[in-house]
Amino acid sequence: MPNVDGSCDPAFAGVRAAFAENLAERGEVGGAVCASVGGRVVADLWGGHQDEARTKPWQRDTLINAYSVGKGVTAMLVLQLVSEGALDLDAPVVRLWPEFAAEGKERTTLRMMLAHQAGLPGVREVLPEDAWRHWDLMTAALARQRPFWEPGSAHGYHTNTYGFLVGELVRRATGMRFGAALRERLTGPLGADYHIGLPDAEHARVAPVLGNTAERTPEPFVRAFVGETGDPERDLMIRHCYFNPPGLSGSGSVNTRAWMRAEIPSTNGHGTARGIAALYAGVLAGRTGIARGVLDEALRSQSDGHDRVIERPSRFGLGFQLHQEKRPIGRGEHGFGHYGHGGALGFADPDTGLAFAYVTNLPGPRWQAPRTMALVDAVYAGLRG
Repeated sequence: MPNVDGSCDPAFAGVRAAFAENLAERGEVGGAVCASVGGRVVADLWGGHQDEARTKPWQRDTLINAYSVGKGVTAMLVLQLVSEGALDLDAPVVRLWPEFAAEGKERTTLRMMLAHQAGLPGVREVLPEDAWRHWDLMTAALARQRPFWEPGSAHGYHTNTYGFLVGELVRRATGMRFGAALRERLTGPLGADYHIGLPDAEHARVAPVLGNTAERTPEPFVRAFVGETGDPERDLMIRHCYFNPPGLSGSGSVNTRAWMRAEIPSTNGHGTARGIAALYAGVLAGRTGIARGVLDEALRSQSDGHDRVIERPSRFGLGFQLHQEKRPIGRGEHGFGHYGHGGALGFADPDTGLAFAYVTNLPGPRWQAPRTMALVDAVYAGLRG
């Protein structure tokens, strides 16, 4: 069996076995998994390799881009500011961001943004190729555009724009760039190894993302992905959600220094499984500055049903994905967290006190994730004893 490093409580030995099976049988190249129960770490494992040639072993402190896992982390920071009164869930965001009032968006609220109801899953105008590197360019384009649906009337996954939208409110409320606010107010105090806008000094720790995901998306794939339904509004929305500007979703850009330095809270957070699990453990323990009432509201279903972007049912609280039968967050009804592209996952289960994270350098299927589910199943088997 492949070598797996780290520590594991004997009651959770099945997690080590499942991780080894991922490496031996399910196509894993390298990654890490971490779980804590009631604040006590019961599994902290890493293994495999950072490179496709399998010459560079995964290390305890190896960082990897965890994609949309960052949406849940972003929500933690936003909810902290809501708890302090610096942000308001239901006040029009134009109170902090006056430019956002353009094109009928003057009643849009932070709640709508967190619940993917803002009608801005993509930018309409064609953006310069490297626009994803420039915060002010992205946020200004979102502020001046017409939404794809009336804000609050429907929901659709704001794949890449979610972080710019709520992140701009964080910037205006704190006077700090998003990555600095995250570090000072959340990840730093918790000692969580997770970063948005990765300092150059940390780049050597990053494992590259492997597979087709890391390559520039060819135009035939873009057309097939969008589906070209003949509805120009819908087709523009989907295309621009993922591919405007090129590289926004990480294709062709994810392994570059520019990507690591950029601040794209929806998509380019770099971290360890240990760091992500520590953040969710902090939420459960009340150590993130999120008031109990605010967290209760965040875990209440805000959007549930047909998703206009992913064209299947989705369910969101305030920034967190909530449990669905076909897209489970843990194995209980009250799990909350967020998946990342290809199976990365960070979540908490308040019923069991479990905080969990898994990261990988080879993304698997977009919706069903056998490697992730094997690890989650093993953790719950350990909980049952």
